[in-house]
Amino acid sequence: MSLVSPLLGAPGAVPPPDDHPEQGVPWHWGDPFAEQRTAARGAAVVDRSHREVLEVTGPERLSWLHLVISQHVTELADGSGTEALVLDSQGHVDSHMVLAHTGAAVYLDTDPGPQATSALPKGGKQTLREYLEAMKFWSQVEIADVSGELAILTLLGPDADRVLSAVDVSLGAEPYAVVPVGGGFARRMPWPGRSAVDIAVPRDELAGWWRRLTDAGARPAGSWAFDALRVESLRPRLGVDTDERTIPHEVNWIGSAAHVAKGCYRGQETVAKVFNVGRPPRRMVLLHLDGSPEIYPETGDPVKLGDRVVGRVGSVAQHHELGPIALALLKRSTPADAELLAGAEDRVVQAAVDPDSVPAEGAAPGREAAARLRG
Repeated sequence: MSLVSPLLGAPGAVPPPDDHPEQGVPWHWGDPFAEQRTAARGAAVVDRSHREVLEVTGPERLSWLHLVISQHVTELADGSGTEALVLDSQGHVDSHMVLAHTGAAVYLDTDPGPQATSALPKGGKQTLREYLEAMKFWSQVEIADVSGELAILTLLGPDADRVLSAVDVSLGAEPYAVVPVGGGFARRMPWPGRSAVDIAVPRDELAGWWRRLTDAGARPAGSWAFDALRVESLRPRLGVDTDERTIPHEVNWIGSAAHVAKGCYRGQETVAKVFNVGRPPRRMVLLHLDGSPEIYPETGDPVKLGDRVVGRVGSVAQHHELGPIALALLKRSTPADAELLAGAEDRVVQAAVDPDSVPAEGAAPGREAAARLRG
């Protein structure tokens, strides 16, 4: 489903470049760096109505979801949410979603065009909804695509709660807290930045909600600002910061989106094995790019150490404070202080790993247990 926001026709809205992953919503509103500063220091609202939304209802919605997604959700309380994945049989990431449980429904919202590998012997890709439908069997659940009915706006910034209060929305402070809002819901998110709230509103009321939020003091901001803060927050976007080989451990999705102890979901063996006795072959890091040539690498470009390819470029952003930055998947053996080159052809620039973005190398629990048994 291709969703195009009516706000693209609003005065000041600038559409994204052709082939940009954020097609369908404003890229910025004339001053992307000022929008980022407001999103970091005040309150800004971003149109993310191109996201797709599935609704799962029925008395077995939680027990069934628990079997087909990577997160532990049998105890997901009404008024709460989480993140989750669908993996293929080898543990590679197929889909990423954010959940909201409110009333008698669980909503799963995703980036546009979510897909999953078919569970049938022939394999192949199918839409996420088709995959979930195929996995229902005799479960008492119903799955509906409500992307045409619900649209997502995201409030960013430390003043987000002041804006929420002005539009009569009261939301708990804990991450993923959910409250019903006028035919949709509001959900607190731990990213990007220090404060974020997703608001799912009836799609035919999108422009009205946008006016309410901006009248309450939220500055219009585009997907450029959201992505810059997302990259700074080390949060991956599926299909941009991941490839067909990505496993959850490589991109910080263990815990936040994949449970390491629960069984019964496809790809769980890989998740548990790598967590307990192995280490992921790659890790996602933040790169600081040399901006002096005013050229930038693109998603999928190689990252090189000397003449050797050691990774791939993911999201590239121009940040209001950090300058040009990117997420990259690098081989775990790549030294954190290495002098790297990122890009291809005529867009190669020097790059350096932000040391604070390198995941800590903790001991694998299974290895520690085995060592204790050996004495």
